[in-house]
Amino acid sequence: MCLQVFVNGDTVQYEQLKPQAMKLGSAFQKVNFLRDLKDDYCNLGRTYFPDVDMQVFNNTIKKQIEEEIAAEFKEALTGIVQLPRSSRFGVYLAYKYYWSLFKKIRKTPAERILKERIRIPNSIKLSLAMSSYFQYKIAWF
Repeated sequence: MCLQVFVNGDTVQYEQLKPQAMKLGSAFQKVNFLRDLKDDYCNLGRTYFPDVDMQVFNNTIKKQIEEEIAAEFKEALTGIVQLPRSSRFGVYLAYKYYWSLFKKIRKTPAERILKERIRIPNSIKLSLAMSSYFQYKIAWF
């Protein structure tokens, strides 16, 4: 839905970027699912990975999910750089935040993810915002 606004209603550009936008949305959702695994599965009994038996969630299963997410992030970035400049910064900042969260999740063992919610400290969020803005201003992306 946001993509329509980001491309100012340009249907050709919308159709061109739709696959990458869908990958970005999927990557964001899956990162959220991993981040919130403790509450969603352990406390509420919800699971968002239908092919995964959460009773045996381990580092091997986690790595398989992470590989899928990494591929989606890679494809999504190709679409972000094609957005109109007026929309690019906000989407790129969200991408950088979720990528940072994803990297932290990747470094976290599966058993710890089932015990606590992984977070990005506010100081890191501020740093991400500043570095993303700098990259945007010098047209790195």
